[in-house]
Amino acid sequence: MSTAASVLADLKSKGKENFRKIYLRQGLAADRVYGVSVAYLRTIAKNIGQNQDLALELYATGIMDAMYLAGMLADGAQMTSEQLNQWAEAAANMQMVSEFTVPWVAVESPHGTHLAPLWIQSPLEHVASAGWCTVSGLVATVRDGALDLNELESLINTTVREIHTVPNRVRYNMNGFIIAVGIHIKPLHDQARAAAAEIGPVHVDMMGDTNSKVPKALDQIALAEFLGRIGQKRKSIRC
Repeated sequence: MSTAASVLADLKSKGKENFRKIYLRQGLAADRVYGVSVAYLRTIAKNIGQNQDLALELYATGIMDAMYLAGMLADGAQMTSEQLNQWAEAAANMQMVSEFTVPWVAVESPHGTHLAPLWIQSPLEHVASAGWCTVSGLVATVRDGALDLNELESLINTTVREIHTVPNRVRYNMNGFIIAVGIHIKPLHDQARAAAAEIGPVHVDMMGDTNSKVPKALDQIALAEFLGRIGQKRKSIRC
């Protein structure tokens, strides 16, 4: 049976310096990352299966690789509001955690719809980013009839007003929100498309990651239009 200690030891042995360097450039402390590939984390998750207690233990270690793995093992439906807030707050300087792990579980939780709008108002860049990613995840997976379309339209307007002045990663994830609405919510497609055109290019410092680029919202929405995917939903945002 896997324990947090045995999993950490395994992760540490599989760390790679080239991956570590990427995370260090993003501001993560050297003692908080091993540099394990996502592919290997997926292998571990498949072998262990869903394990909520182990997920909570791994996240509490503060080690980025373990925290990301925790999101793969966790059942978001079991997460309490307090736990979700703790996870969001603990993800500073960890884009993979704040923008993937936390939204994964928040979208699956009955508390995600309530917490996401609160998170996006946070002065903490990583918490606000988690909030925007969670909203985008809800947009992509929840049927339109169960979403507050008026609130989402208000967030579109907020994005248009503020996207070029907010912190770096918030800017990136606001752009992702416009893309998500334009693709997944048919009643707000036109508003999102118009917002993307008004916003124009979004400039984000990718922190030395030259392989990543900011998606062009208008292009992404137009591609989905061309492929006939407007209004389609995803089963999950987990990757």
